[in-house]
Amino acid sequence: MSLGKRINPFSKVNNDTGFGNKADSFGGRFINKDGSYNIKKTGIPFTKRMSVYQTMLDMPRGVFIITILFFFLVVNVLYTLIYLLFGLDSFQGFIATTNWGKMKELFFFSTETFTTVGYGRINPIGDGANLMAAIEALSGFLSFAIATGLMYGRFSKARAHIQFSEHAVIAPYRGGTGLMFRLASYKNKHALSDVTIQVNAGLLLSENGSEPTYKFYELPLERSRVETLMMNWTVVHPIDESSPFYGFSSEDMHTADLEIYVTIRGFDNIYSNTVLKRTSYTHKEIVFNAKFVQMYHESEDGKTTIFELDKLGQYTPAD
Repeated sequence: MSLGKRINPFSKVNNDTGFGNKADSFGGRFINKDGSYNIKKTGIPFTKRMSVYQTMLDMPRGVFIITILFFFLVVNVLYTLIYLLFGLDSFQGFIATTNWGKMKELFFFSTETFTTVGYGRINPIGDGANLMAAIEALSGFLSFAIATGLMYGRFSKARAHIQFSEHAVIAPYRGGTGLMFRLASYKNKHALSDVTIQVNAGLLLSENGSEPTYKFYELPLERSRVETLMMNWTVVHPIDESSPFYGFSSEDMHTADLEIYVTIRGFDNIYSNTVLKRTSYTHKEIVFNAKFVQMYHESEDGKTTIFELDKLGQYTPAD
């Protein structure tokens, strides 16, 4: 019996996901754990597909800093090589007596010119060297203006500071079972309000002997909206007769290549903007007969609540 015959015909099919349904046209999951789409675009030149500005805004903070420092180093090395083409006699004020020492001083002259610091000990005396120093000063001024804009864009960009549990669980729920995962707002001052969530399931089904195709179902939730997300939220999809995978075992979910993908939106009072976060859970990331541990407890003095973010993904065997 194909899985297609076991799906509740009254389950709400979602045809507006933006994903296709050809089973042999997809590789891996639809959405990565970090919320990005698992898609690699080809067919047009890389320079047309690439956005330097977007890449610089989205890259990790450490990579961004290393990129800025690397750019600064490479640009000054290039200008130093250009100055050497004009010859060391096009500059005056050297202290070093060896050519290698003078080259190092010329490199630091380049950094001072690029940053428009200009200490003045070494200065160009040839027309070509003076012209190149003027060009470097202008390029340095423009580069720092761009870097300032990038840093402002990174700091001001609205982000959903939400973390999801690494796994979803199938846990006891109201006399039956429910698919559950957990999320939390982890920044001290960020408390989302008017938070809504939508959960969809992608299933690979073969109905009446036809070719396997993906079908997408919007999962009904115990609660799809909360007024404020200041702690954690355990999102629950009751697995009852209305669920598209009612009666599924772990093997059935594997056969159907089940993927649960999540979209959450909320208003962030710090950014004064609506933020969005996505993630997904494949059948390999769903644990049967488990339940999440409690994340918060009363402080010893009884005056506040202790919220333990490191327990977001912790679970124990269910009864």
